[in-house]
Amino acid sequence: MQVNSSSHTNIELSNDEIIRYSRHLIMPEITLSGQKKLKAAKILCIGTGGLGSPVALYLAAAGIGNIGLVDYDVVEENNLQRQIIHGTSTIGSLKVDSAKKRINDINPYVNVTIHNNLFTSENALELAEPYDLIIDGTDNFPTRYLVNDVCVLQNKPNVYGSIFRFEGQVSVFWSKHGPCYRCLFPEPPPPGLVPSCAEGGVLGILPGTIGTIQATEAIKLIAGIGEPLIGKLLLYDALTMNIDTVRLKKNTNCVICGTNPTIFEPIDYEEFCGMPLNDHDNEQSAGDKWDISVQELKKQLDAGKQLRIIDVREQFEWDIVHLPEAELIPMGEIPGRLSEFNNTDEHIMMCRTGGRSAQMLQILASAGISKVKNLKGGIRAWATEIDPNLPIY
Repeated sequence: MQVNSSSHTNIELSNDEIIRYSRHLIMPEITLSGQKKLKAAKILCIGTGGLGSPVALYLAAAGIGNIGLVDYDVVEENNLQRQIIHGTSTIGSLKVDSAKKRINDINPYVNVTIHNNLFTSENALELAEPYDLIIDGTDNFPTRYLVNDVCVLQNKPNVYGSIFRFEGQVSVFWSKHGPCYRCLFPEPPPPGLVPSCAEGGVLGILPGTIGTIQATEAIKLIAGIGEPLIGKLLLYDALTMNIDTVRLKKNTNCVICGTNPTIFEPIDYEEFCGMPLNDHDNEQSAGDKWDISVQELKKQLDAGKQLRIIDVREQFEWDIVHLPEAELIPMGEIPGRLSEFNNTDEHIMMCRTGGRSAQMLQILASAGISKVKNLKGGIRAWATEIDPNLPIY
């Protein structure tokens, strides 16, 4: 099974390229013809973060001739634990610029096109159109559904990867030959149910494992070799070092690739998933009615106001940094400890960035606890705007 990429018959390799790719050229599965296919190929990488880093690095090293990079973010220090395409010297730079510089250093024969944008419903079809294959290196559900739908609409393979803590998933969704992402996940999970890597963490090595598998699948599809992960979902557990493969079936009732589709163009994916179309570590809120800013909380504490500040993070997060005025009740314990809350106390719920505490606020409000506020931005906002001596994680 092979991607119909640009013609490789008129592609030539220089003597320097033949030296560079010599270990490929002597493989009977690739040879000179296969290497020309790789050079002619056009691959779009959505994201240059944890997954996008190894994907782009290995595609470039392998000789993919045209690589597009889509990212809207800048390099931050907390990226470097896993986003190996970036470095200390590029902190503060646009990720697409940092990634392009590294790719060109690895392989100057690669044509890199950068798109310093969010991948959105408005620009996705245009951005994807010139490319043969899309690799999804994102960390949020709206973009995953968008990538899937664009690939179905343009009949392109979607090399999917997902990571969380110690676990990863890889598949190739290509509706022409098998199921799409919506066949596996017709509906997104409820907002807040599945934490992002920013909230739940990720082993730094894990995206390297999953990203290189994604790059492998892309190269197989371009070269027309091997058996791609179409109709299969690879499950990887780094803690147990177990690798399982689950068979997937096409859903004939799928809303975009089924017998009677109802989606014919990109939709509003933020509304569909109930979350932002990005994976940035933004501060989160419960809405103006329920929020309290870090500045207002500082003002009230300085005035000696009696407040009960409830930190709903986990113990290991509390151990990194916490407010001395707060008490720890992990969010999983809140429903079973509602009797400890009353309408006499004024409660301030807080977490890392404000998202989890907003969820717990809703639980308290539903239980009739009216004097409750959510600390907008959480401990990160406090460390950024009130006490810069506190560590940020």
